[in-house]
Amino acid sequence: MKSETSDSSKDPVLASAMGSARSAIENLLYLYSERIDAGDFAGVGELFARATLLDPNGERMATGSEEIQAVFERSTKRYADGTPGTQHATTNTILTLADSGRSAMARSRFSVMQALADFPLQCIIAGSYQDAFEFEDGEGWYFTQRMMKPRLIGDLSRHLNFDLSHA
Repeated sequence: MKSETSDSSKDPVLASAMGSARSAIENLLYLYSERIDAGDFAGVGELFARATLLDPNGERMATGSEEIQAVFERSTKRYADGTPGTQHATTNTILTLADSGRSAMARSRFSVMQALADFPLQCIIAGSYQDAFEFEDGEGWYFTQRMMKPRLIGDLSRHLNFDLSHA
């Protein structure tokens, strides 16, 4: 696999492929944030239609649209406006593209802020995502795997339907 930090400036084809992959993969990362913040768990499921969600230990949690949607439906609180009252920020993405140019790995950081009428704005959780992607002609890039690794845990009482410390 070629890291984006490798010197692709000497190879314009590699530089173009890396730039195109980065843009498409970042869009997928940001679509996840947009959909979960909108309370669109069906849309989150669609985004991960060909993927497996893993827990922080690498154990399978769910695979495919329906299972992944169900995970979010049962675990995430939504309020009167249909949203969880959150704002997800995904940053510091490090992308590694396979030599074939048809698969990639990404490591990113996430921070989730939440504010409700009776809950002041605050960061409720931060951690990292480890994602895998594949490229298919006519389809483009898509998720094949996501591992969420919480690192800093704040007050999740208004966000989750379970206690993450016992998960």
